Amino acid sequence: MSIERRDGGETAAIVALLRHGGIEKAGRDLVLATMQGQSALSVLQDRLGPPDLISDPVEEALRNAEREVAEWEREGIQVLPLHDERYPNRLRDVFDHPALLFARGTLRTDDLGTAIIGSRNVSPAGLEVTAALATGLVERSLTVVSSMASGVDTAAHETAIRAGGRTVAFIGTGIRKHYPPQNRELHREVAAHGAVFSQFWPDQPHDKTTFPQRNGTMSGYSLATVIVEATERSGTRIQARKAVEHGRPVVLMRSVVDGTDWGRVMATKPDVHVASSADDALSVIDGLLERPRLLEDLLSAIG
Repeated sequence: MSIERRDGGETAAIVALLRHGGIEKAGRDLVLATMQGQSALSVLQDRLGPPDLISDPVEEALRNAEREVAEWEREGIQVLPLHDERYPNRLRDVFDHPALLFARGTLRTDDLGTAIIGSRNVSPAGLEVTAALATGLVERSLTVVSSMASGVDTAAHETAIRAGGRTVAFIGTGIRKHYPPQNRELHREVAAHGAVFSQFWPDQPHDKTTFPQRNGTMSGYSLATVIVEATERSGTRIQARKAVEHGRPVVLMRSVVDGTDWGRVMATKPDVHVASSADDALSVIDGLLERPRLLEDLLSAIG
């Protein structure tokens, strides 16, 4: 006899699949399968095979996954599989969105946010630009998106909170972890004034792969990415590249273009803008916000 399950067992099937095949690789395969019309449960059945006289591998995997999901939810962690109506719509639109997200805080499926990211060893001038950018976004009722890393990212979150705005963090660890450790309290404050997202298992520590993955997801969530300061080997270049792949605008502050080879190359890409000041960058964002209206006017004129 089949057991009646929440959402037809899809959430449990996704967790079971990712536990079985690895959260990154199995996640990519699952996203592709769902785009082709398959359910997570059918993929799990294909992977684990039919029951035998002794056991049912699919049923066992589903039960284990259900216990995990229940534990996470009791702790206040929101579990967002890709089919969930709470899953961020803008992120869902990019080709490489995660199959599963974990979150704390208040979710908005159509959140209008701009990422502010940059160097961990930020200069005083960079801090001033970051504060002006974050304040300007809050004044425009936009969410300040960043990664809770030291330097620019921490300053962006803190400024948004002080300005009474909404801020969202995408972290490169599991949602039970705090990196850097000194941002434990900021983790709580960001969740209280917006949301914290992770695409990794709740207890997963950071490694050399988690931060680049996080940057790609942050790009997909955001309307645009603004890079305040960066070095030649900065991880921010990964988010700039992913944003271009996603068709999302990028704003590079002039110091990034003048000070890095990748910044000079990136400045030649479509919809990548160079700004000499926070006001310049905010003017670019204002133009982006006007695009839907301009497109609507154009279509009306054609019609």
